[in-house]
Amino acid sequence: MTTNPAAEQARQAEQTNQADPADRVRRTSRAAQDYLSELFSLEGRVAVVTGGSSGIGRAIAGALARAGASVVVVARTEAALKTTVEELTAQGCRAARVSADLGTREGVRTAAERAVEAFGEPDILVNCAGVNLRPHLDELTEDVWDTTMAVNLEAPFLLGQRFGPGMAQRGWGRILNISSQQAHRAFVQSGAYGASKGGLEALTRSQAEAWSPRGVTCNVLVPGFVMTPLNARLSSEPETVAGLAARTFIGRNGLAEDFAGAAVFLASQASAYVTGQSLFVDGGLSVH
Repeated sequence: MTTNPAAEQARQAEQTNQADPADRVRRTSRAAQDYLSELFSLEGRVAVVTGGSSGIGRAIAGALARAGASVVVVARTEAALKTTVEELTAQGCRAARVSADLGTREGVRTAAERAVEAFGEPDILVNCAGVNLRPHLDELTEDVWDTTMAVNLEAPFLLGQRFGPGMAQRGWGRILNISSQQAHRAFVQSGAYGASKGGLEALTRSQAEAWSPRGVTCNVLVPGFVMTPLNARLSSEPETVAGLAARTFIGRNGLAEDFAGAAVFLASQASAYVTGQSLFVDGGLSVH
């Protein structure tokens, strides 16, 4: 007996429509989960996050780990590193730590090799470590300039040089650099800090030009004013804090957790056609 394909499809559709509503909901939920996992899951990926024991870096490290990545947190303070990694592992995440000083070339190289020992070569590099030394330009010394450039610009360059070509050779990678409003506008004594972040964004575009043809996207997250230890000086000035919040559309300053979703997006397959971009996560401050 010959089966009519169209009739069979109609019969199956009718059976589906008559199925238990709860079962349809479950199937729809599973389909949605599969779709989102395909877009955003970081299962099987390895991430290195510098500055990952506090502030924005810690929020990003946690987000990548919860999305499935094995995360190596790199920072200077051992106690904060230990706490961060213990919290992640307690939640079922895979995490390791590397204590390092990224203010010297040798320190950066040592940190990179130690990071690889944990889970292998990374697929994702997040450069969030930074120093926020901002004396008035009249008082900006060469030592402050050198320290700022070493941590905020040279360390991301060296880590990119260490990991970017390998990502490109494997055909997949993500580099995410954390910048600042002061890469785009001068306020509250931008000094060397603003210059370093402007350079970081230019570096990101160069990385995108070099490696994106081989599957490595390179992007920037640009925070507004975020209440983190890096901004401790400004955070102690209530009038300044309130003034910065008033400059946003949302009406508040940023929180570290505001960067979790953007980081997962830029680290995942969902952002495969996004590269060389600066994504502002600032509550509208930059366009107000």
